[in-house]
Amino acid sequence: MPGLALIISPGPKAENMLRLQHMVDAMKHEPFYSCGTYGDEQAGVYVGWACHPGSYCDCLPVRNGTCDRLLFFYGENHADPEDFQRLRQRGHELNQENAAYVLHLSEAIGRDFLPALNGAFHGFLVDLAQREVMVFNDRFGMQRLYYCADGESALYASEAKALLRVVKPLGALDVQGLAEWFSCGCALENRTLFRGVSLLPPASAWTHSPAGRLKQQTYFQAATWESQPPLSAAEYSAQLEQTFPRILKRYTNGSRPLAMSLTGGLDGRMIMAWARPARGALPCFTFNGSRRECADLRLARKIAAACGQPHETITVGDEFLKQFPRLAEETVYITDGAMDVTGATELYVNRLARGIAPVRLTGNYGSEILRRHVAFKPRALPLEMFSPNFISQLPAAANAYAEAAAGSRLSFIAFKQVPWHHYSRLAIEQSQLAIRSPFLDNELVALAYQAPPELAASLGPSLRLIAQGNPLLARIPTDRGITYPANRMTNRPRRALQEFLAKAEYACDYGMPHWLARLDQRLGPFRLERLFLGRQKFCHFRSWYRHPLADYVRQVLLDPRARSRDYVNGLALERLVDAHTKGEGNYTVEIHKLLSLELLHRTLLEGRAHFPDNPLRPVRETRLITT
Repeated sequence: MPGLALIISPGPKAENMLRLQHMVDAMKHEPFYSCGTYGDEQAGVYVGWACHPGSYCDCLPVRNGTCDRLLFFYGENHADPEDFQRLRQRGHELNQENAAYVLHLSEAIGRDFLPALNGAFHGFLVDLAQREVMVFNDRFGMQRLYYCADGESALYASEAKALLRVVKPLGALDVQGLAEWFSCGCALENRTLFRGVSLLPPASAWTHSPAGRLKQQTYFQAATWESQPPLSAAEYSAQLEQTFPRILKRYTNGSRPLAMSLTGGLDGRMIMAWARPARGALPCFTFNGSRRECADLRLARKIAAACGQPHETITVGDEFLKQFPRLAEETVYITDGAMDVTGATELYVNRLARGIAPVRLTGNYGSEILRRHVAFKPRALPLEMFSPNFISQLPAAANAYAEAAAGSRLSFIAFKQVPWHHYSRLAIEQSQLAIRSPFLDNELVALAYQAPPELAASLGPSLRLIAQGNPLLARIPTDRGITYPANRMTNRPRRALQEFLAKAEYACDYGMPHWLARLDQRLGPFRLERLFLGRQKFCHFRSWYRHPLADYVRQVLLDPRARSRDYVNGLALERLVDAHTKGEGNYTVEIHKLLSLELLHRTLLEGRAHFPDNPLRPVRETRLITT
């Protein structure tokens, strides 16, 4: 994804500006990005940026009236119109659709401006008079900021690769972070995959002062929300029904074209029920595979029609498979390895979605925040695929997860799962579009903490909210066969059928046991997968690795370099690849991880990334501003 880069250094300006440019170049994934650099030798501050043209942060640097305070900001802040009006009444002239508001807010209320921000963001506030730099991020830590030290210099960047490119000692994998990535799918506790590179903790306000002094502060704690008194069921439902429509306006306003990514679930439907755009004003799209129309597509088409909105289908098919080797490499590079190669599908579909609108509205994180869905946990992998030295690291990863998950379930989800696990997909999406979801709104998350136990994981409040906003949408079954009210007798057979189809599809793809894979292989043209694949999901990597991508898997993983990595048992790796591609076992997840790490070595650690021209990319000259 694009973002910011910062060097705080007493060294020569020419040297630091050159390093800064290398950092910006590392984050320039698309030719249409707007990029720029700023340097002040007296303050020892050098900042670079890459962003989407016309986006909230495409206005850098933001200066105050006396030009002695500068703001560099990435992400978005979702405020109410009344907030802008209050600043205007104080004499502040500002555009509510860009980051100038954030600087004006800091001028108006001082350091307390950070708790007043609402969104996924990070930034640098530079005080030239005091020669201070405040580095900050959002309260969830969702908009990542990596940092490291290099002698007398401190470096920050939205992407780890920007640091790897300019700090020589970096570039080795962190064993603990790698073990957690294998076991849990992500590094935990603000660790990364790279030795010497860490993540800025959530809700940070770190101030660098002259002479290298660093003051680390936190402006928000989850305990603030945890300490709220619970509401009764009636009070909570009433508060949700009042709060959601109001905060949704923060995410649907503005002049930039907006499109809705629709599925058959509840959360996008909640948005459609209350956004209430004029007919034809909110284009919708859904991702689909090439085997058949999946449940998401069939239902999303009905939802869009019920709301009077146009709908498009973005298909993942032969063209995607043809581009997969390059897309997989780009995915790993863009996300610093946080997203495995399955994110190639996200990169592909979001590039196409950008042709519909530059801003994507989504129901992401709704089930996590409103229904407390835990989306990741440690997974057991075949130990024989690892080298003996690395096997000993895996139990610590599971223990670290258990410690992190202790305590409030919602706090684990909002402040750990969201920035550790969900970030990887956001990073891919943000490389192509601005992403907006109302379900991480500060006010809505705070309310979710007050849900009574009987409603904390219930579908009821969401279904009721949909029914109140648009009764027609409440009568369209979800992808799990649910309509309002959730306890209707007709929901039971529909839900049972959809649950069976979902489990059958999983058993034919990721979850296929080895014995069934061998049987499937012997049945040849009568493969069981044809009955079930594509009903719920649009990606089918088990069969893709078995057929159209088999040669690519062999080419990458049977290369001598891949078989000699420190954490891998080379002979077991050969057997694993051979078994899967011949249909004698199912090692889909293992291949995901091993492919991803091998591409990480090649693109980031060994510096050999190259991406051929992509016919799907729009071509535009990049605006480079040097101050």
